[in-house]
Amino acid sequence: MTDETAAGNGSFPIATALRRVRAEIAAAALSAGRDAAAVSLVAVSKFHPQDAVLAAMAAGQTIFGENRVQEAAAKFGALRESHDFTLHIIGALQTNKAREAVRIADVIETLDRPRLAEAIADAAEREGRMPGLLIQVNVGDEPQKGGVPRAGADAFIEAMRTRFGDQLRGLMCIPPAEEDPVPHFRWLQDCAARHGLAQLSMGMSGDFPAAIACGATLVRVGTAIFGHRPAGPAGALPPSL
Repeated sequence: MTDETAAGNGSFPIATALRRVRAEIAAAALSAGRDAAAVSLVAVSKFHPQDAVLAAMAAGQTIFGENRVQEAAAKFGALRESHDFTLHIIGALQTNKAREAVRIADVIETLDRPRLAEAIADAAEREGRMPGLLIQVNVGDEPQKGGVPRAGADAFIEAMRTRFGDQLRGLMCIPPAEEDPVPHFRWLQDCAARHGLAQLSMGMSGDFPAAIACGATLVRVGTAIFGHRPAGPAGALPPSL
């Protein structure tokens, strides 16, 4: 295995895939009249082995996203001393995992309820550090997904601004898989603008060019970088990011 490839889905050419995704990000930004430097790539490495992360790091990737706190700690904890990177927690976060998330993450993208806010604030006080925070909005009001409902988004954002100040950086969403994502991206963009929030985490492997056209500053890409994921803990393949 070389720095170009990593195990997990055969020998997937991660460095080549990263170059392709970065070129697509730059092209989408240019088409939207935006500076490509204003869009950061979050490489979603969930269920892929540490070797895949190391291959991406060797190719210059510095921002990573993980869904599960335990997997993130196991995969990235030992790399802090030897590698420079930023770690985002992008999956639904249980309150009993908040302290570990605060300990290991640079950004938590899935703040979505008062109890979690309390758990994060308490964990930050205990750990002596506060990661950046994004509020997840359930833009499709889907009952199976986490996130603040659209109708409650404004009030929750205001409450979190009061609670966390500048540590609240922006908004995140995952549009319904069966719908055109653009109206959802536009709604989130307008919501962030109303509240003066600079960061918008939206767009995944299948729709990040559209998200960039709608103002995304963070795009979360997994499959297009690492290939299809190995089976997760339950033995099933999760939806692609």
